[in-house]
Amino acid sequence: MNPVIVIPSYWTDAEYLPALGEIGVYDHATPITKPMPELEICLSSLEKVRGVLRVIVLLVAPRACRDGARARVESICRQHPSLGVMIVGDPEAQAICRAVEHIAPTLQQEALSLRGYGAIRNMGLAVAATLGHDVVVFLDDDEVVEDEDFLIKAVYGLGNSNRQGLPIMAKTGYFVLRDGSPYADESRPRWCDRYWSKRSEFNEWMRHALGGTRICRSNVLCGGCFAVAADAYTRVAFDPAITRGEDLDYLFNLRMNGIDVWFDGDWCVKHMPPKTPSHAARFLQDAYRWTYEVAKLDQCNRTIGLRQVRPSALMPYPARWISEDVLDRIRRTALRRAITCKEHFAYFYVWASGCRQARDWALQMNDSYLAFQTYWPRVMAMLWDNELLADKLVRMGTPPALPGREA
Repeated sequence: MNPVIVIPSYWTDAEYLPALGEIGVYDHATPITKPMPELEICLSSLEKVRGVLRVIVLLVAPRACRDGARARVESICRQHPSLGVMIVGDPEAQAICRAVEHIAPTLQQEALSLRGYGAIRNMGLAVAATLGHDVVVFLDDDEVVEDEDFLIKAVYGLGNSNRQGLPIMAKTGYFVLRDGSPYADESRPRWCDRYWSKRSEFNEWMRHALGGTRICRSNVLCGGCFAVAADAYTRVAFDPAITRGEDLDYLFNLRMNGIDVWFDGDWCVKHMPPKTPSHAARFLQDAYRWTYEVAKLDQCNRTIGLRQVRPSALMPYPARWISEDVLDRIRRTALRRAITCKEHFAYFYVWASGCRQARDWALQMNDSYLAFQTYWPRVMAMLWDNELLADKLVRMGTPPALPGREA
């Protein structure tokens, strides 16, 4: 196999509270002036991993600090020459988009870009296909790899079939927290989060998955510990419309196209996320996310040729989050948080207007993924192992060597 590790890395020029509903705001953007950024820690942990052939860093930054972020990321990546790091920033992304325009001129650039969680993941898949990698291993920059066999475990079972003869083309591991536990804190949720906590149902599923065989069919997908074979990622794309949770949404996309995600109980990473800048902005993104998922799955379940994805098949988690009652729980949680949390006015806005706007947007966008997905296999076929484009991307994306380290 020829695996590549893909790491989306989000950067900003200041530590600020994002505006409510602002597009292009990500949970954990790293300030370019941060003394020890998460990407440096992540890449350092990969130094001891066996079998690393190439690492692709997807550089996501607002226009105002794009040059500064590029310089900072290059300075970090050149410290790790053994990893074969390649940076994909705006110039490299534009090269991919220009190539795609020839076969899909009507495809919106937002579907394959460095803006929006799903589109960023699609860019990682597009670059991997161009370079001819038959396995993509996604890792987040706020994670630490502690197992030298991380990559060996990542590709374990891929391309084979289980005892029932079902092919394994996509698999997920899981992350452990700073205390080493894979489980969420199950202490009694706050009054304002009574309708929004999913910890107990998530833990119920995790106990079942970790208590059985090493490989089992998965109801979850950890985007920072995920491996997908070319047979799957060249057929199915991430949804560029999703506001958050593009990893779990990809599980739905794969499943509706007849591909299961498998859970590997021996494969994990340590998750060390920084502080969330604005919980209200994140909640609004979640409101759009779950409202959209309900509308999208309803549309896809009525589409001939796709396998149905029903809540009953995703018990105990995430069934409640793709059911109609999630819309009522969004409103109740927004009102309760408006009463008790610091960001009162932001939560009140979500309750008064945000829920309705999310619903209208979801009904407008519910079939957008199906339209985009029809292009994806053609796009991947054109990009696959494209030597001319691959050489160009490698030249553009390879950080300059440190003095004294030139070949």
